[in-house]
Amino acid sequence: MDNKAEVREFLISRRGRVEPKDVGLPAGTNRRVAGLRRSEVATLAGVSVEYYTKLERGAIRGASPEVLHAIAKALLLDDAERAHLFNLAQAASPVARQPRRRNSKCWTPHPSLQWTLDAVTAGPAFVRNGRMDLLAANALGRAFYKEAYDMPGQPPNIARFTFLDERAYDFYPDWDSFAEITVSILRTEAGRDPHNKELHDLIGELSTRSVEFRRLWGAHDVRHHGTGFKTFHHSVVGEMTLAYEGMEMEAEHGLTLTIYCAEPGSDSAERMRLLASWAASEDRDAATAREQSHAAVDAEPSKWRD
Repeated sequence: MDNKAEVREFLISRRGRVEPKDVGLPAGTNRRVAGLRRSEVATLAGVSVEYYTKLERGAIRGASPEVLHAIAKALLLDDAERAHLFNLAQAASPVARQPRRRNSKCWTPHPSLQWTLDAVTAGPAFVRNGRMDLLAANALGRAFYKEAYDMPGQPPNIARFTFLDERAYDFYPDWDSFAEITVSILRTEAGRDPHNKELHDLIGELSTRSVEFRRLWGAHDVRHHGTGFKTFHHSVVGEMTLAYEGMEMEAEHGLTLTIYCAEPGSDSAERMRLLASWAASEDRDAATAREQSHAAVDAEPSKWRD
């Protein structure tokens, strides 16, 4: 895969966000572009203008780690952006190691993983991949993301739910922020795993069907998403502010285990208990319906014998 366009657009977008004053340079006059000039980035990075221009045009193959670190420093890249730049350089290498990928359609969690998720009873716990498929969850996780799980004809996917389901605007009170986070996670994964067909298919689908996704995708933002607080409005129990922790799974490369929890004694904790009660009731109703269905099938032969 030729990722020159991705490299070019990422570097140009980052250069456009750095003001001369941010790096101790005079603003000057007659600036025709936002942010730094190429010559200024080259000077700050200690490379020639010609070489930096070559890199910004996408010819990043062969760039040394030292050069990449210098450019990252010149452009004031954060940790996620720096990692993304290195991922892009690795993807451009003719000997780049292909990341191990799994097809989400045929992957099933190991029993011990599901046992671990089910052992979490105070909040939603789920496993997702880089394209934000919900691959496994505990009972509260399935209840929490119930709208994502019942999107017609689609496997549960947080990104697809965020941009293609109207219910997401109610579920995420600050939808704009959640949309930006979702796109930045997908953009990070695209840099890390540029040959993933499933990921590119999802990005293509969202780009075709969502104007907002196309706008955010064009910003080339990336991020590491590990811990913090989020507010949701669940259709059954109402608003909850939850802490979250995301952990990369050492035994399952490319997968993230996320757990949400409410502050003990808070209104959100009480609503989480209500959600757990509702989920248990739904499971009982579903089990009863299955038993009745099986009983009807078992009784069918005797009816015909009579």
